[in-house]
Amino acid sequence: MGYSKPTEVTRSYLESSPLPTHGKSYTVVSHKEVIDNTLNLLNASGFAITNEIYRSNMRANVAQGIYYLRPLNPIDKTILDEEELGMMFSWTNSYDKSTRFQCAIGAYVKVCSNGMVAGDMMNYSRKHTGSANMDIKNHIASQIKNAEKYYARIIKDKDTLKTIDMCKKTQSELVGRLFIDEDILDSQQVSCIKKEMEKPSFNYGVANDSAWAFYNHVTHALKKAHPRDWLADQQNFHDFMTAECISNLNKFIRDLTEYDLNTDNTDLNIDMTDTDLAIQIDEDVTEKRLIQDIYMGR
Repeated sequence: MGYSKPTEVTRSYLESSPLPTHGKSYTVVSHKEVIDNTLNLLNASGFAITNEIYRSNMRANVAQGIYYLRPLNPIDKTILDEEELGMMFSWTNSYDKSTRFQCAIGAYVKVCSNGMVAGDMMNYSRKHTGSANMDIKNHIASQIKNAEKYYARIIKDKDTLKTIDMCKKTQSELVGRLFIDEDILDSQQVSCIKKEMEKPSFNYGVANDSAWAFYNHVTHALKKAHPRDWLADQQNFHDFMTAECISNLNKFIRDLTEYDLNTDNTDLNIDMTDTDLAIQIDEDVTEKRLIQDIYMGR
């Protein structure tokens, strides 16, 4: 939090950075080793790498790698039909003991390169001790093996967020909580989100009072996060939005569907006579549509 904008660097810069010397108990996991393992495992698992992005702080003590992926033979039809999101793999590594190694499969928004990483997909971090080298390689392989499952889950979250209205007042309240309560945002990022809410830098295909638009305003601001924090901030924010929006929506729908509809109009003195005062009902409206209209206040 409060760091300057991360610096984009080249792969060769990270690979040539001096290795740390912290004593016998410290296992050096070099940026080069992480990069080589990642590229080899992605290629062997049937992924085309469409872009590689590397960021670091000064002297590359903390480094980050982001890879945009295209599965060559996807099994899930959801992935074949997806146009807004691309698949992403990211890792964070350090030489200064400031953070453990972290990695995750996620997604990026094609129009703006904003990231999406769900919490249960980034449940691995490893201290640089003991057999860290082998453990890290194995976990990278595990993440890549489950890439399609993770990616499909994020697509589903995106589609749900697009159905949820979120007024400016609610968005402002959530920004305050993300800044004060959750400690995910710093003051610079809050200012960035304010500007995005007033005049978005990108067209996200939804109105500005959509939860999906708000999600992107925040992830756009998170681009300013330090490489040490970026992956965790992405995860924590996605979990926050899932709890605030998606989980609450699902609970609302579950609660609503638990009740049986009472179709007995006797106590209301209503009959089925077709008069000028009768209310017309669209018989093509589905149960799911009715539930959604109730939730949206329509």
